[in-house]
Amino acid sequence: MAAYLATTFILADNQDISKAGIRYLLQETGFHGTVCDAHNKAELIQLLFQNRDATVVLDYTNFDFNNVEDMLVVSSRFTEANWMLFSDELSLPFLKRVRAEEAFSVLLKNSEQKEIEHALITANNYQRYICPRIQNFIDISRHKEETEQIELTASEQEILKLIALGKSVKEIAAERFSSVHTITTHKKNIFRKLEVNNVHEATKYALRSGLVDALEYYI
Repeated sequence: MAAYLATTFILADNQDISKAGIRYLLQETGFHGTVCDAHNKAELIQLLFQNRDATVVLDYTNFDFNNVEDMLVVSSRFTEANWMLFSDELSLPFLKRVRAEEAFSVLLKNSEQKEIEHALITANNYQRYICPRIQNFIDISRHKEETEQIELTASEQEILKLIALGKSVKEIAAERFSSVHTITTHKKNIFRKLEVNNVHEATKYALRSGLVDALEYYI
């Protein structure tokens, strides 16, 4: 197998069974360096100060980052570190956001042992690894978005985003310096083009198409 470059793994995961499994697999793949546990963000940062070129195995959905931007702020402070996201499930908006970050590998926890071993070695050799199922999920979602693309004008896209973020017609009119009648007409045209009947369905389209980021929606 390929030789490891880094000497430290940091396990940022609050599931003991997951950490035990990673420790076992590291031993199986011939890793003889240091393995540390980070129980929260503060401990993770402290360990990264001590081991700037460590490989971080992170269960994002089971850790205390507030959101993806919070995680990326930490990673930007430690540019020599590698990150392997190791979770049960990750949302499409989240995956789209981290896809542009070369330091992040992505792997599902229910992957087969050989794939996990390969991902650990690949990530720790400063090479990116994306789980085939994750990549397939992204590709299918992208294709679906392209085939479902509906032509909205720039104004309609902006108004749809505001609707999805919970703004009322009156609030949108004030924000855009338009009349309530104009915004109401736009709203009707948007619903007609999307073939939806209510704000909930329109919001689902806005989230699915990436017009509104899920994190922005839930804040």
